[in-house]
Amino acid sequence: MSFPPGAIRDAIIEYLTVVASGATTEEIMGAVRVRLGEVPSSSIRSYLNLNTPTRFERLCRGRYCLREHVGEYKGEFVDRPIFPSETLGGARAFNADCFEWLAVQAERSIHAIVTDPPYGLVEYTEKETIKLRNGKGGIWRIPPAFDGHQRAPLPRFTVLDEADKVRLYKFFMKFGVLAKRILVPGGNVVIASNPLLSHIVSSAMVEAGFELRGYLARQVMTMRGGDRPKNAHEEFSDVSVMPRSQWEPWVVLRAPLEGRVQDNLRKWRTGGFRRISADRPFGDLIRSHPTPSSEKKIAPHPSLKPQSFMRHLVRAVLPLGDGIIVDPFMGAGSTLAAANAVGYRSIGVELDEIFFDMAKSAIPLLANLKVRNDD
Repeated sequence: MSFPPGAIRDAIIEYLTVVASGATTEEIMGAVRVRLGEVPSSSIRSYLNLNTPTRFERLCRGRYCLREHVGEYKGEFVDRPIFPSETLGGARAFNADCFEWLAVQAERSIHAIVTDPPYGLVEYTEKETIKLRNGKGGIWRIPPAFDGHQRAPLPRFTVLDEADKVRLYKFFMKFGVLAKRILVPGGNVVIASNPLLSHIVSSAMVEAGFELRGYLARQVMTMRGGDRPKNAHEEFSDVSVMPRSQWEPWVVLRAPLEGRVQDNLRKWRTGGFRRISADRPFGDLIRSHPTPSSEKKIAPHPSLKPQSFMRHLVRAVLPLGDGIIVDPFMGAGSTLAAANAVGYRSIGVELDEIFFDMAKSAIPLLANLKVRNDD
């Protein structure tokens, strides 16, 4: 198979730009083949050898990085105490940039990822977070109060332009490359999204090397959509610009299997979803409700998901009940609390110090709550 001039070079450089702290020759080969298809190993090895040390640096036998990233190499990929952390029962929470944290973890050390990321990217920038905390709005829309209830702020993803969407794609491409390296074969990845952006999230993760396994529908009345035309609501009183959203999509992906499903389950304990019971499989439609006020008081995070839903989801992603779940965008710790509640080990990573401190106090309290089961 022939490739356009520079295709192998561009694929190698793009991957090593994402994995700044270095990668093995085998990892580089895998990343190049995800992008280009079957590429001879000799072509990749030759390019690395011919361009070392001018473009690449050989960190140790069989491991390379871009020369401009030499200072970012942290030695062997192990969980080392370079980030502030807290142990909370079976959970461990890190205050760190998740990309930096993912880059220094051991290969094939994690069994599942469950996360609700900042999939609009802009809503959790420092500028927009300050506006949110000061009640100033910004990209966060404050829904009107009615029927006696005050609604939580919602990010307005309709304001994203094409450049924002390109950045979103690149964000999840980078996340996917890093996540695929640390997941064992067959490991599940479940990512919260919304109907406007889920296609971008899923396509970027597939390009990073994951298998798309479908979508979970969290059936819940949201405050998205259903509005009349802005500044013309009386003129077009019978028109809604968008349907009122009554569900939330969660993208379901899987790291490629090693052999058949049963082979993967025997070796890695992953490759499917844990059944609810012997005669009831885990389903892709999950009835839910907005996060109760009792949970929001414990963890006043704008994207907090209810424990009833999170426990149902978290229990399912480890098919044999064994392994470690990671939430790279931990927020207030609802994933880790759910893992503690069902008896799983988990790790969370959160960049924002305020949310990290919130999670430290919230995780034990959320985990101990008795919750109603909507499903």
